[in-house]
Amino acid sequence: MASVREINNNEDTKVGIRFPLGRSVDGFFHSTSTVLEQAKSNIRNLLLTSPGERVMQPDFGSNLKQQIFENIGVISVEAIDSTIREAISRQLPYVIINEIVTDAKPDDNIINISLEFSITLNPDVFETLTFNFNIGDN
Repeated sequence: MASVREINNNEDTKVGIRFPLGRSVDGFFHSTSTVLEQAKSNIRNLLLTSPGERVMQPDFGSNLKQQIFENIGVISVEAIDSTIREAISRQLPYVIINEIVTDAKPDDNIINISLEFSITLNPDVFETLTFNFNIGDN
């Protein structure tokens, strides 16, 4: 069996399924080619899933959506940061969070979250994931 490092460096090997799901010309779903790319999909999936929402995994997910859709005046940047860090450390321990930037615009009902991260396999290479929530659209 190949090691994670060998799989990560092999262009012909796919690591997992990329989210959001979509049809690919090469197969049923778009796939990821590196562990960092798969980690990005895993983080998105984790943070946008509420605990109890995933079948057979009741503890999977985070309370991020619940916090985001609270009264916008009550939202705490520190609470959002803490929720993200706790969920990732619990479910994706191979992910290293470098920085979380939350930009809340209460007058426009908009919250933007930018997450810069790396993985333990290659901690010097960073990827960024951005979430844009428009609270008025729900």
